[in-house]
Amino acid sequence: MNAKTEALGLMGAQHQMMIEMQRMQAQASSGAIAPAPLSDAPAGLNFGKVLDSAITHVDNQQHIASQKQREIEMGTSDDLVGTMVESQKASVAFSAMMQVRNKLQQSFDEVMNISL
Repeated sequence: MNAKTEALGLMGAQHQMMIEMQRMQAQASSGAIAPAPLSDAPAGLNFGKVLDSAITHVDNQQHIASQKQREIEMGTSDDLVGTMVESQKASVAFSAMMQVRNKLQQSFDEVMNISL
């Protein structure tokens, strides 16, 4: 690309930016700006649902680990490594859930101790 073509491209980009800025100025002066959402979370998603989903996931992990352990004990499976992996997954998930519970409890206690 030569310098003349490049300069024309830059002028076109500047022209488009000027048009966009004028559109934004008109929108701002008309007062037609919609307020920004308070959060990026999709509508209908709330903390209770997220917490319930996490608890259900941890419960499912524990059931899977228990089933694999039962299969090893009964002799219907010889996948000891898979069983240990599932057991560790369930253990880590449960520990993480307990950490969240402890943090929630601590936060709740702090809120309750705030003097008004």
